[in-house]
Amino acid sequence: MTSVFLILIVVVIFTCIWLNNLSARIGLPTLLAFMLLGIIFGNVGAIPMHLDDKLFAEQVCTVALIFIMFYGGFGTRWEAVKPVVRESVLLASAGVIVTATLTGVFCHYVLGWTWAEGLLLGSVVSSTDAASVFSILRSKRLGLRNNTAPMLEMESGSNDPCAYMLTAVMISIVNGTSSAGSTAWMVFAQIAFGAGLGFLIAKGASWALQRMHFSTSGFDTLFLFAVAIAAYAIPDVMGGNGYLSCYIVGVILGNDDFKGKKAMVGFFDGLTGLMQVLIFFLLGLLARPSQLHRAVLPALAISVFLLLVARPAAVFSILSPFRKYSFSQQSLISFVGLRGAASIVFAIMAIAGTRALETDLFNIVFCIVLISISLQGSLIPWVAKKLDMIDSNSNVLKTFNDYSEESELQFGEIYIGEESAWNGKAIKDLCLPGRMLLVMVLRDGEQLRPKGDTVIRSGDKVVTLSHSYLGREASLYEKVVKPSSKRVGRKISDYPGKGLLVMVIRNQKSIIPTGDTVLEAGDRLVILND
Repeated sequence: MTSVFLILIVVVIFTCIWLNNLSARIGLPTLLAFMLLGIIFGNVGAIPMHLDDKLFAEQVCTVALIFIMFYGGFGTRWEAVKPVVRESVLLASAGVIVTATLTGVFCHYVLGWTWAEGLLLGSVVSSTDAASVFSILRSKRLGLRNNTAPMLEMESGSNDPCAYMLTAVMISIVNGTSSAGSTAWMVFAQIAFGAGLGFLIAKGASWALQRMHFSTSGFDTLFLFAVAIAAYAIPDVMGGNGYLSCYIVGVILGNDDFKGKKAMVGFFDGLTGLMQVLIFFLLGLLARPSQLHRAVLPALAISVFLLLVARPAAVFSILSPFRKYSFSQQSLISFVGLRGAASIVFAIMAIAGTRALETDLFNIVFCIVLISISLQGSLIPWVAKKLDMIDSNSNVLKTFNDYSEESELQFGEIYIGEESAWNGKAIKDLCLPGRMLLVMVLRDGEQLRPKGDTVIRSGDKVVTLSHSYLGREASLYEKVVKPSSKRVGRKISDYPGKGLLVMVIRNQKSIIPTGDTVLEAGDRLVILND
């Protein structure tokens, strides 16, 4: 039975990879594919994976959201978002409250819900989803005008704590366990302990990362993994907002300088992607298509209200007073407010933490998220173009801390021999590529700053700077030279083989090969495929 379960997991993973590639090509958020996959596995087949334990689902999703919130801060470049911090924070706090309130009013007066349940649903769907928005912007490489992408990144990455706080307050009201005093204390504790402890945890972790020596590779990432968990758990035990703490810790550490941070960005990016997949897959497992037909109409009505009234009202009321944001920009910011992972987690938290609700809140939220990321999400590129908000000279990747890895500059070294075409020529006479710069000339142990009239001589080492190759068309593989190989003791030119030999690794040293390089047994050859 264990083997069957493991095979099922393998099938799910392979299907997720295939769906990820497919959704990237057609421009839909990848997470939508995982949701549909969960529906299939949860309701179709000889052995459907029924999941009815809402408390278990809540606990799993809570842990998943910890890393989503942490990376929401850790992956954000402060330099990019700094010009729009004020507006982003207002959208992430006051904007969430306005959205939740207006949605609650709509549910009460139009759909006939009670005030408590209407405001509970409004709180659950009041935050926007950064993963869904930026999976589209990144796949389409949509650069947006006037710092729109950084604003969307910081707002959508930081508005979940406010939505969580509103949801927690409304759960206590629905359960009849709240009072004016307890509600006021809950709000104060959420903000004060969440922000305060988050700041202290971040500073402590930063101090440790600067001074601790990790003797084993990867343990620094494990340390940060534990910090992310502590950033949620410690404030939560004291009544603080753990998600707010996670985000603050992420922002501070993500913009701090410490050894190995680039690798950590990649690790947490992958981990966050896995957590998002898990949440959307769980949502699919929890969903029952036979019950969704009753939720479609109210979900559609709420989705239209969110898109045309609640979200625009929040955005325009906050950004219009600044007088520097055009109607087109505010309209686009309103439109890209997609609902996603956080809404799912808060919906599960609501149904697990309340008594029997009169409304089918979970299935309604399921349909709202489905409508948002499929219909609304697929139209983002078209709407951005119609509003003339696309900037071809802007790079949306600059919003993230992994941007440096995708546009990295690289130093190179060129040895000048007697027969070199550069020997005896002035730098101004060299035909250099437009994206290459000569930064240094090493001659007889001295460093020369290159000028136009500097003459290159035999024996010089010229240090260059150019962009790294980022394409995916080329692939490398390794091949070890065995003692019995006919290439041992022979020049590379004698047996060129297939592909291009780009590097020889010998005794942990890298050698750039030439035709005269003699191969030895045990050499590792790095070869570029034809």
